[in-house]
Amino acid sequence: MPDVQYSTGQSVTPEELTEFYRRLSHDIAAKPEQIRKMMVSSAAFVTARAAGRLIGVARGVCDGLRGYLTECKLDPSFQGPAAITRTDGRIEHDTNGIAKEMARRVLDRMYAEGVQRVDAVAYGTEVDFCEELGFKRTGGLVGVTMRAEDWAAARQR
Repeated sequence: MPDVQYSTGQSVTPEELTEFYRRLSHDIAAKPEQIRKMMVSSAAFVTARAAGRLIGVARGVCDGLRGYLTECKLDPSFQGPAAITRTDGRIEHDTNGIAKEMARRVLDRMYAEGVQRVDAVAYGTEVDFCEELGFKRTGGLVGVTMRAEDWAAARQR
């Protein structure tokens, strides 16, 4: 297992996080000022580094009652051989438990703040990852999303 150091989001700059997202081909092209606001607004933010390089992030937001595991991303080169798509830092094969440790720290923080329920949206192998953390599937729910440009178009109707 690689030597990994975990820290809070205070140890990363918006520019470094922007570069991390670009390296992982993340589909949101956020500006550093947007990333800075995101970091400040997160209730819990955890980073993972190997040899000083940012290799993973996990974060959550909450309102004091409910929380949301917003993201858990890990550089594909630190995932195992079963990581097939290697897209967007999605958790596909967390052989070394790096993503699990980051997510555990985010969840610990939110539950310590009094949150009674944490939700997450998962895609593909991320569902297995979330279930390994203890999340349960909820029947009948359908994940939906809307981007800023979609909202602008919808308001024109």
